[in-house]
Amino acid sequence: MRPEDTDGTGGNGLRVPMAWLAAEYVADELLRTGDLMEPTTLEFRAGRDALALTMFLCDRPGEAPAPAALPGSRVDELRTLTAYEGAWRGWICERLAEAERGTDPGDPDLALARAAWRWLEETELLAADLDAIGPGAWEAGAGPAADREVRIWTPAWQLGLPLGHLAVHLC
Repeated sequence: MRPEDTDGTGGNGLRVPMAWLAAEYVADELLRTGDLMEPTTLEFRAGRDALALTMFLCDRPGEAPAPAALPGSRVDELRTLTAYEGAWRGWICERLAEAERGTDPGDPDLALARAAWRWLEETELLAADLDAIGPGAWEAGAGPAADREVRIWTPAWQLGLPLGHLAVHLC
């Protein structure tokens, strides 16, 4: 983090990314409370980052509720934004671009949000291929090949988004 520009006013403090840290804290608490995944896994990080990014980009100034105090309207908004069939990825890219146009280039909150998005986009995790599961896989005579789980590499956000969505439903 770079020192804040003070124009000679004597303050040499660092800019602290409080908005990002608050969003990340709430996302972490929601996932831990839901007990959906071990906190040490990459899947947990993907869920936390996806949910924190969503909250950070839809937050209103001065709003950083505690996990137990999420208002109903806020929960509904997060459920809608994290719905898997929604256009979450496009919304994230659009909101990040808007945020970059409206803030200083050295904004620490935005730098952490961009880093989280890069990690979610560029990191691939091995996951079950839910599209490969067909009606034949569940039939009794499907054979030994149907017993094997088909796994594919998928971007971290595609695993984190449903995890975050489920955590919001459980709060």
